[in-house]
This record gives sequence, C-alpha cells and structure tokens, in this order.
Amino acid sequence: MHSTTATALTRERAVNRDKTATNATRTVVSTFGLLAGLAGVEHGVGEMLQGSVRPEGPVIESWPDSKAFEILGGEPALTVIPNLLATGIAAVIVAVAVVVWSVRFVDRRHGGLVLILLCVLLLPVGGGFGPPLIGVIAGFGATRIGTPPRRRPGRVAQAVGRVWPWILGAAVLGYLSLLPGTILLAQLLGVDNPALVSTLTAFSFAGLVLALAAAWAADHVRAG
Repeated sequence: MHSTTATALTRERAVNRDKTATNATRTVVSTFGLLAGLAGVEHGVGEMLQGSVRPEGPVIESWPDSKAFEILGGEPALTVIPNLLATGIAAVIVAVAVVVWSVRFVDRRHGGLVLILLCVLLLPVGGGFGPPLIGVIAGFGATRIGTPPRRRPGRVAQAVGRVWPWILGAAVLGYLSLLPGTILLAQLLGVDNPALVSTLTAFSFAGLVLALAAAWAADHVRAG
C-alpha cells in the first residue's frame, strides 16, 4: 500500500515538474500569439470599415483614410480576396483563432505547427505583415515546449533563464511602444518619425527572439 502511494506521489511530482518546466516558453508564446492575433483583428476591422469594395491590387492598406495610422503607412496588408469587407471578416476570424489557440492550446501536440499554419493563413487574408510573422516566430518557439535539454545547461543559460520575465516584459513594452505607442505619440504630441517606427519594429522582433531564447534556457534549467 505504501509502495503504491509512493509511486503515485512520484508520478504526480514528475507531472507537476514537467508542467513547471514548460511554463516559461509557453508564457512567451502565448503572450506574443495573443498580441499577433489582436493586431490581426485590428487590421480586419479597418478593412471591414472600408465596405464591400474591390481592392486595387493584392497589397492594401487596412486604414487608408485614418490620420491616426498615417505614421504606420495606413497599416499595409496582403489579400487574395477581391473584396475588402470579406477580407476584413476573414482576417478577424483567423486572428481570433490565433488568439484562442495561443492562449488555450499551443502546448498541445503539434500546437506550434497549428499556430504557424494559422499565422501563414492570416497573411493572405488581410492580417497585415507584422502579425503573421510574429505569430510564425512564436509558433516555432512553441515547437520547443517540453523538449528535454540535450545537455546540462551552462552558467550562461542559467543566468539568462533567471531573467526571462524581464526580457519578456521589455519585449512586450517594445511592441506596445510600436502599436499603439507610435499612434498615441503622433496624435498627442505630434511625433511623426519613421526612424522611430523602424527602430521599435526591429526592437520588437529582436525582443521576441531573445525572450524565447531566455524562456528555453529557463525551462532547460528547471528540467535539468
């Protein structure tokens, strides 16, 4: 009886340890998957508001008549659907699917692959260019959830792993500084600086990659 109980407790602890070990990577992936999906919804809303009209070509602007989005070039996007209303509806549907999958199911088997496919689909239905790319990068990160370390984490990995929440926070702050940050700066303070947009864009993508690397390091330290 004692042996059976001890075995059950050992298995329960192992399961809990596995869940803890995947926490960092899942958190980063879910966070940026959520941000990518919400940005896709925003693109879709702008396209729907333009009405049932035919776009002039495959490359469109989600908010062409909005002064607020001028600093972001009207938010360019791509569509294979010859109707902006239908494009917007499709973008919102796929983007919501990205949000739901990122938050609820990304740590399941093939969860990362599904997220990548959803974000690839988001690109040609008006979800913008940045959000699908962010989602694809996060999806590749999700494929590493729960993978055991090939070797014992070194001191650098341990050090980086300890600060992964701070790196994630900086990455999210960089993203929010880009959107809606640059829009608010332009509207409230008249700041219209394309170089700032480019810098924040680069910082956001770099921050995502660094946050994933730090999360992997944290997970491997815990698993090791």
